[in-house]
Amino acid sequence: MISAAKPAPSGAKPKNTDFFTGYGKKLPENLRVFVPAAAALLVALFAATGLASGLLQASPGDGRFRWDLGPLTLVGVLEMHPAPVVHAQPTETFPKGHSMMLTGQGKVGVQKTAAGLDGRLVEVKGFITQRGALDMLVVDTLKAAETSGDSGAGWSPPQVVDLGRWRLTGEICDGKCVSGAMRPGQGISHKACANLCIIGGAPPVFVANGDVDGASFFLIADLAGRPIAERLVDFMAVPVEVEGRIERRGDLPVLLLDSTQIKRL
Repeated sequence: MISAAKPAPSGAKPKNTDFFTGYGKKLPENLRVFVPAAAALLVALFAATGLASGLLQASPGDGRFRWDLGPLTLVGVLEMHPAPVVHAQPTETFPKGHSMMLTGQGKVGVQKTAAGLDGRLVEVKGFITQRGALDMLVVDTLKAAETSGDSGAGWSPPQVVDLGRWRLTGEICDGKCVSGAMRPGQGISHKACANLCIIGGAPPVFVANGDVDGASFFLIADLAGRPIAERLVDFMAVPVEVEGRIERRGDLPVLLLDSTQIKRL
């Protein structure tokens, strides 16, 4: 025979349980050790996860603004394709001369400022961003050089040296950020920024896993040497394999790649 449960006496308090809402005055006695220990363990776990995540990230490299060089003034021939480059005459900083990519302030290039100056002797002022052998001039002013008499006469872009056809693995980046304007300037976390920069006119750069003739950073062009930025957006900041021809223009290595042969890895 099953007997019915007896109702609790009127006015009796319900038996204490282990259920804890967080706004009571005290923890139940059997939770006073468990809850603080669990909270401390979670805090330690989150801290360890954050530390491990940071340690496992690739180093942002040594890219930086070279404030120590001060604002530089370069005079040389401007080449607009595939991206604005000044083939500068020798200076105290660059005694052998230097072919340097140019970019503007913010996420824009200097294409509008340099309109009509392709192939002409120009004077350009700005600050350098530099990462290893890769550098770039963030332009403050750019104008036709003031010449007197035969000053600048006979100065022309250096000859192009063909280094052959190559297949390379690496990453396509915007040259401004990867050379030091932002850290990190590469990797998937930088993809949106990189796309905005190259769409705005910053020179696209291929960062190779190996090197060709001592170079691992390459200005990117299409096979005909023309701008190619709009065809790179889907492949920015991810590991890729590319094929193309490499050449040197002065001391600037340029990768002329076949955009139909870019492969994600």
